[in-house]
Amino acid sequence: MSRNNIRGPTSALTEFLKASGITATSIAAGRRTDEDELPVAGPSRTRNSDHQSIEDVEMEDAEEQEQEQEQEATPRRTSKRRGKVSLQFFEIKLKGSSIEFEATTTYDSDDLDGPQEEEAAPAKKRKLTKAAEAKLKAKEKAKAKKKKDEDSDEEEDPYRALAKVASPTKPVVGNFEDCAQCKVQFTVTRYTMAAAPRPGFLCHKCAKESGNDPFKKPAPPKRKKLPADKRTVVNFEERRFPTLASLCIQLITKHIDDVEAFGDIGMMNMDAISKTLAKNRELHNAHLFYNVANTTLTLYDATNLPSPALETLMHLNPNLTTLRLDFCGHLDDKSMGVISSSLSSLTHLELLGPFLVRPPAWIALFAAHPTLNTFKITQSPRFDTSCMLALAKHCAPTLTALRLREIGAMDDKFLEIIGGLGKLQELDIADPGNGNECSEEALQGVLAALAGTLRTLDASSHALLSDKVLQNGLNRAQHMDTLVLRHTPLLTDEGVEEFFGGWANPPLRQVDLGRNHELGSKALVALLKHSGERLEDLVINGWGGVEVEALRMVGHLAGELRRLDVGWVREVDDFVVREWMDGGEQMAGSAKERKRGTPVRSEGCRKLREVKVWGCNKITMRCPRKKGINIYGVESHNMM
Repeated sequence: MSRNNIRGPTSALTEFLKASGITATSIAAGRRTDEDELPVAGPSRTRNSDHQSIEDVEMEDAEEQEQEQEQEATPRRTSKRRGKVSLQFFEIKLKGSSIEFEATTTYDSDDLDGPQEEEAAPAKKRKLTKAAEAKLKAKEKAKAKKKKDEDSDEEEDPYRALAKVASPTKPVVGNFEDCAQCKVQFTVTRYTMAAAPRPGFLCHKCAKESGNDPFKKPAPPKRKKLPADKRTVVNFEERRFPTLASLCIQLITKHIDDVEAFGDIGMMNMDAISKTLAKNRELHNAHLFYNVANTTLTLYDATNLPSPALETLMHLNPNLTTLRLDFCGHLDDKSMGVISSSLSSLTHLELLGPFLVRPPAWIALFAAHPTLNTFKITQSPRFDTSCMLALAKHCAPTLTALRLREIGAMDDKFLEIIGGLGKLQELDIADPGNGNECSEEALQGVLAALAGTLRTLDASSHALLSDKVLQNGLNRAQHMDTLVLRHTPLLTDEGVEEFFGGWANPPLRQVDLGRNHELGSKALVALLKHSGERLEDLVINGWGGVEVEALRMVGHLAGELRRLDVGWVREVDDFVVREWMDGGEQMAGSAKERKRGTPVRSEGCRKLREVKVWGCNKITMRCPRKKGINIYGVESHNMM
């Protein structure tokens, strides 16, 4: 509520009234009190006040009769407020140059000094009809609303409160009134409108002439959209009817605590059961996965499995060769010792979140498993250089896959040791603790050392990885199949174009160069010319300078593409998406054919199954759809 605190000059009379404790607020409160509950007439000094007191007594008697009638339906409630003062009238006498102000007050007091009024005995309740109950509830609701309005009025500006109380109310329907504009007498109806400016009311004819239709029905209130509805993103996704196997898996996961009652479930769908349990984190015991015959065990969420449960799991699966534990935050040195001692045949180990494992436990693991082929860990802050030296000492002859993702101690020393693992085919050193710890020379050296065997590389989030690393390090690789270089800000459009243009490696199957804003059309065209014929997964999320013609070439040169992520590529629109799905015409690639204007018809991406278009504002509600292709991130549907 706005307040106007600006006050102009006041007269002597106003100052005198204010000093006497009489303000506009007290006058307005007195008028509201008189309207709600008329006080008992008190002594008066004028003839007019005597007449007013008689009228007050009569009105009070009438109200008492109404209250007695209401008491038959509801129990009487007595007020505990006493000594209430209400303003009766003011009398101002002029005597020469002086002003005398006299105010007479009326006290609502049966006995000021007597004992407090006792509660009336509750009247005998009788059963009310439904109509009487509805009427009673409506009356109580109206009283509560009136009380709320009175409380809010007390906070209003005192100079506006008096005008609000003194505003004229609408006359009773059926009475006669004179129109404030044409002065013709008319009958008041429910459609009668107040004159503007006030006072008075308008007849129907004058109300219509003033531009207001008294008979117009009010417009229905608009439904306010919830914040969740405003930001709901529509995805084009194909829904399939659940298979019998999926229904059985859901039943097993629902009753995982009583899984022994199902009998022998078998190992055929154990991986699917593990995935379903991980969705809701319902794996509280691993009884289902106890089996001496198991050689492969994958738990996608081991959050609720404490260290003793993990130890029991290893003891009862002694023949494991492949072990994967995701979210294994409870895995500590003791349970890691059980893995080292009990799983003698282990060759593949993958852990996500082994925070509690210390360097001695890692070193003991590598010493106990010299034939380890795969070692993949993510988010292990205690894995340091001593662990890396032990890994290279014991497992270098057999190690082919290494993942050291989100390792806080990653630096040039790590990369130097990794360069000595001559049989590595898969290397993941993404998201180091500090992207500036691995220098450009160290990155170039490790890639050059592993160029003869490397097939998969993920070096995302290395801030110092530049075009020079690609051209002098990775350029020597001859067997690369997957390349992931996300968020490497030093890569340029021209440098990536030059790298793919002169790279002798066979076409890649998976390429992820997302979140590299400096890359654009040149890099995309060079990538498609190099690997388009075999490319299955392509991520160019966040590329800043890609033009429409370069985007259209995806549908012409990448016919084997299955998954495509073009989020935040601003030039993607409905026509480009249609050309990826259905193909289209484009000018031929050779200079001679372009000169003749010979168009080439492509079939588009025939095997495309998934397209992500998050942040592509030119995708509209008319975005094409095709059976079997899921499109994620169409935000224009929220503007309908």
